[in-house]
Amino acid sequence: MNLWLHLGFLALVLVHKASASNEKCDFFTGTWVVDGSYPLYNASACPFIEREFSCQMNGRPDSAYTKYRWKPLRCDLQRFEGLDFLKRFRGKSIMFVGDSLSRNQWQSLTCLLHSSVPHTSYTIAREADVSTFTFTDYEVKVMLDRNVYLVDLVRQKNGRVLKLDSIEGGKLWKGVDMLIFNTWHWWNRRGPSQPWDYIQVGNEIRKDMDRTQAFERALKTWGKWVDSNIDPEKTLVFFQGISPSHYNGTLWNEPNAKSCNGQKEPVAGSTYPAGLPPAVGVLKGVLADINKPVQLLDITLLSLLRKDGHPSIYGLGGLIGMDCSHWCLAGVPDAWNLILYNLIL
Repeated sequence: MNLWLHLGFLALVLVHKASASNEKCDFFTGTWVVDGSYPLYNASACPFIEREFSCQMNGRPDSAYTKYRWKPLRCDLQRFEGLDFLKRFRGKSIMFVGDSLSRNQWQSLTCLLHSSVPHTSYTIAREADVSTFTFTDYEVKVMLDRNVYLVDLVRQKNGRVLKLDSIEGGKLWKGVDMLIFNTWHWWNRRGPSQPWDYIQVGNEIRKDMDRTQAFERALKTWGKWVDSNIDPEKTLVFFQGISPSHYNGTLWNEPNAKSCNGQKEPVAGSTYPAGLPPAVGVLKGVLADINKPVQLLDITLLSLLRKDGHPSIYGLGGLIGMDCSHWCLAGVPDAWNLILYNLIL
């Protein structure tokens, strides 16, 4: 293992401990400020950005949402340097594991890196649920494993079963140098959009159960996988955190707002009127019980403040209705990757 990777992970542990005692800057508490040098890349010049996140190409008329920079309260984040990132990860692999919010962050990182070295060679390949973006000149792989629950969803004779105690999909994660996990948005799906028919807990098959409890059980299964399979000297592990939605203006003190549509600026200040979603507490509780080092990329608060950053009707050209869950690119996920970059420096 390269020395920088070993020292970088030790630094992550130190930052985590120091943040808990307020001795170091907390990257995740701050405010959004206007920065004329933003966005960090031109979305129209990112040739592989998906239409779902290409808000301006889909007709969004305003662009002020691209001009905000996340500013922690007691420090400054170092600007993202894509060439430095690629050199640090030369010959290594990075994998995002999760749902479409992981895809959002994966797309952001590939655009950030491509904009830094626009003339470098790259390839894009997909095999089953794994997409791989390779910067061939640096032998850096940036991958996405679409796995919305982290635990296994299998088809059996009785139907589609979500197995909260099984994580066979983890075989795809072994040997990766940096893993960024995410799950939450699919846990409350019901009706036609729910991709399972039954939930299995241990040997018991259930028609349904409390979704927050199911989420917690799955996270504990994932945590056991981390403890059993991760070598901290070889692999960095992050959890993306809970990315919020904005469908109810009363939560940010705008009772007349029925969605994020038409929102053009962030919530002012460093607190969100409605507070954090309960899933954040569940996630932090599970992470506290994992023995191996896992860094929480705690993006919930900074994302809650960005009611203006969603595609709204400018996602797939309005074809999928109101989208106040995903994020426009360039935009909020760039801040997630900026913090990720600062954590590994």
